[in-house]
Amino acid sequence: MKVTLSALDTCESSFTPLVVLELAQDVKEETKEWLKNRIISKKEDGGAQLLFRPLLNKYEKETLENQNLYLVGASKITLLLGAEAIGLVKECNDNTMRAFTYGTRHNFKGFDDDNDDFLTMAEGQFIIKHELENLRARDEKMIPGYPQAKLYPGKSLLRRLLTSGIVIQVFPLHDNEALKKLEDSWYTRLALKYQPLDRIRDYFGETIALYFGFLEYFTVALIPMAVIGLPYYLFVWEDYDKYVIFASFNLIWSTVILEVWKRGCANMTYRWGTLVMKRQFEEPRPGFHGVLGINLVTGREEPLYSSYKRQLRIYLVSLPFVCLCLYFSLYVMMIYFDMEAWALSLHESSGSEWTSVLLYVPSIIYAIVIEIMNRLYRYAAEFLTSWENHRLESAYQNHLILKVLVFNFLNCFASLFYIAFVLRDMKLLRQSLATLLITSQILNQIMESFLPYWLQKKHHVQVKRKVQALKADIDATLYEQVVLEKEMGTYLGTFDDYLELFLQFGYVSLFSCVYPLAAAFAVLNNFTEVNSDALKMCRVLKRPFSEPSANIGVWQLAFETMSVVSVVTNCALIGMSPQVNALFPESKLDLILIVVAVEQMKLMAQNLKEESREANKEEEA
Repeated sequence: MKVTLSALDTCESSFTPLVVLELAQDVKEETKEWLKNRIISKKEDGGAQLLFRPLLNKYEKETLENQNLYLVGASKITLLLGAEAIGLVKECNDNTMRAFTYGTRHNFKGFDDDNDDFLTMAEGQFIIKHELENLRARDEKMIPGYPQAKLYPGKSLLRRLLTSGIVIQVFPLHDNEALKKLEDSWYTRLALKYQPLDRIRDYFGETIALYFGFLEYFTVALIPMAVIGLPYYLFVWEDYDKYVIFASFNLIWSTVILEVWKRGCANMTYRWGTLVMKRQFEEPRPGFHGVLGINLVTGREEPLYSSYKRQLRIYLVSLPFVCLCLYFSLYVMMIYFDMEAWALSLHESSGSEWTSVLLYVPSIIYAIVIEIMNRLYRYAAEFLTSWENHRLESAYQNHLILKVLVFNFLNCFASLFYIAFVLRDMKLLRQSLATLLITSQILNQIMESFLPYWLQKKHHVQVKRKVQALKADIDATLYEQVVLEKEMGTYLGTFDDYLELFLQFGYVSLFSCVYPLAAAFAVLNNFTEVNSDALKMCRVLKRPFSEPSANIGVWQLAFETMSVVSVVTNCALIGMSPQVNALFPESKLDLILIVVAVEQMKLMAQNLKEESREANKEEEA
């Protein structure tokens, strides 16, 4: 007789599993029972009022591995009440966007008592995550069975279980049918078309949809630069000084594209309901620790840590460490220039064909070293930022992004600024920019897409073989899916994806006037990036929890800062060009004043746009 997974044995267990919770293999039975009761208990009793069952029943546990996997779901009414609790915004019948309330549920477009599709699966999984994270200790002093895992009133149980190693991971399940439809409309058919951003948002949530929307928009915005750059490159290839027109175009382009994106982003997020979604009160991050006390704002008992101690850690440890890393980066840069001088002298002395190829070797080695240094520094920055003990996740992210951006900017662009404004060697600048850009793009594609995909395919084959041996005894479709997904890599957020685009924006906006093909290579890279990132999200990594977002956050400020640096850099390059210098043969002071005036007018225009946008926001409010 064929044994089936206990999916529909009882009314209580007949639910659609949305989230998987994995416990450590040696977790005690009393801990499991306590956790189960807290998850399924009613809200008034301090529970989450969710549905919960083991992946395997008693018989299956005796024959199969992975015994500590549990499925979590929720009833329709629990999800709807959860949607109200998190302030989910949906479209009403009168086409306005409003926060959903259970009492007025029939006023919302698409709602029906017999229809389960009002909330997307991603929204349901986000609600379950919210309910699990808001399970809080009441009168418990410790986790049952683990006296060392202390609790206090108001402490998030899930965060304590994760930091204690009792819960290994919590992740949302893929919907294979919906995923297949998304893949068919997204990346499986190679064609020049816009991405299905609404479908991406429905499946992965707004944060990831906004990243792919920005990637698509940035790629399209690069096309005019690539179209102009290609003939410009072909016709003035050997004349490195005729870059004034292209630099002037760069000045306008780098500012306009960010302003247009803000409008497009606002339109998307309004349609999705996150632009008008109220921000929730931010809870302390999981890694935050301190002396137990009363938070004067919330009135809850939670760890308290002196901001004075945090500032000491930042200024006496983190800041000197970052400065030391920046110095080391500059030291490596000078070694690179010594290698360039050696390769050039060797080529001039021999003049052979192989030495002309050797001229590119220092730049290639330097580009690889830059990637290695960036990745090593990222680990150090994460450790330091965690050690600084920031209370909020937003503060942690802001400090981490600042550390990483400062180092990456200097590490990637310092050599180009040195060549442009100290050595003033436009031929070497073009060669270095081309090598750094192309090498970094190739390395990123290998490390972020092809290598993880190959490893995942290898693991998939191993799981298939194991499950195939069980086919005679068990209907293992769900078992196979859960076991396969739990071993997938975890998506760590959009940080690295935005960082890659930020550096690419820097290469194009700062110095592409001397290498007009930079935009064309960026377009080619981004076309493959869209497909490789889509494949990574759908088939290589676990499905991430949906996260509501109204914009791309601090990255908008980062790109705008790069745009300001681009204005200054391009104005300086224009001022250095022989064509402009020929207009002022007698007085260099006049030239300097004109360049500064143009630069200030451009920056002033940016500031006026920013002030106008803020004024419009205040009027709307």
